[in-house]
Amino acid sequence: MQGQTKHYPKNCLLTVMDRYSAVVRNMEQVVMIPSLLRDVQLNGQGQQAQDGAPDLYNYFTMLKAIRVDVDHGLLPREEWWSKVAGGRAHEAEQEAGETEEVEDKRVLGQLDLEAQFHLHFSSLHHILTHLTLKAEEVTRKYQEIMGQAM
Repeated sequence: MQGQTKHYPKNCLLTVMDRYSAVVRNMEQVVMIPSLLRDVQLNGQGQQAQDGAPDLYNYFTMLKAIRVDVDHGLLPREEWWSKVAGGRAHEAEQEAGETEEVEDKRVLGQLDLEAQFHLHFSSLHHILTHLTLKAEEVTRKYQEIMGQAM
């Protein structure tokens, strides 16, 4: 795995983002045949695989896509909608946008900006930490599969 070149405080969001990117890059380098991850469940601590749960291949592709956003920033809202929904949901999003603006103003009145920032900041920190652990698990499971196959 590549070492971190930037040094930030341990709980800094930038540290978490750098670690996530490094772990996912490592996963991409280790997983040479992603198709081997299809239909393999990510079982944690003795849990049974659940029907409909995403397989390792789904995690692999999701983690890679999120890394691109973490490394390069978000797409503008219109581009994101066209990418995700092929433009179908754009009309519905525009209609809902007017309703959302009214709702957002109401919510903003209830929560101050500092409280919103801390809520989203801590949520993002938690989610990136969780996704980093998932990337490590996908890498470990792939290495187990390759060890058994050889």
